[in-house]
Amino acid sequence: MSDPRLILALDTATPTVVVGLVELGDAGPRTLAERVVDDHRRHAEVLTTLMRDVLADAGVTGADLDGVVVGCGPGPFTGLRVGMATAAAYADALGIGVYGVCTLDAIAGAAGESADVLVVTDARRREAYWARYRGGQRIDGPQVSAPDAVVVGEAAVVAGTPGFTDRYGLPVSAVTVPTPASLVAAADLTAPGPLTPLYLRRPDAVELKDQRRKSLLP
Repeated sequence: MSDPRLILALDTATPTVVVGLVELGDAGPRTLAERVVDDHRRHAEVLTTLMRDVLADAGVTGADLDGVVVGCGPGPFTGLRVGMATAAAYADALGIGVYGVCTLDAIAGAAGESADVLVVTDARRREAYWARYRGGQRIDGPQVSAPDAVVVGEAAVVAGTPGFTDRYGLPVSAVTVPTPASLVAAADLTAPGPLTPLYLRRPDAVELKDQRRKSLLP
């Protein structure tokens, strides 16, 4: 038997901040402590506090960690930057690896369905991020589109953001966000960083020179 590894997992790709400490052993990931806060406007304010809290809840310190796993989206520009920058800086300070995962993969894993799964999350601007899974493997996506343009395919259940998941005439999973354990399960812990954010579209902000160029167009 191999010695268990302690992994800090976090995700800020959805309006909900998810942070947890996971013990990864031969039997798979086991969550030792978890904090979840649903407030998309306070990601930067609460994230480091939640990280400190889960370590305290489990009775460990950063020096005990073997790695950091972070959701890389798809998600809004600001939310992703908060989580990924924090995870990368924390791992670098401790001299441990940081591992990025697709947030939708982790949501699908948390749903734990053997049937085809559709995962849909809020992309704002009246759009949705989505991906489809079969046997735990992603077969389509991630993509961003209008909710009505999401490809349902042969999905038998849908998981993700409430208000979006009820649009497709499918049974709705209780899973709305990734769990710490599903984030770790989705990670390739043999391949640390660099992290690649899944924005899937340009940020809302437009550089001044781009604004000027647009004003000259007919």
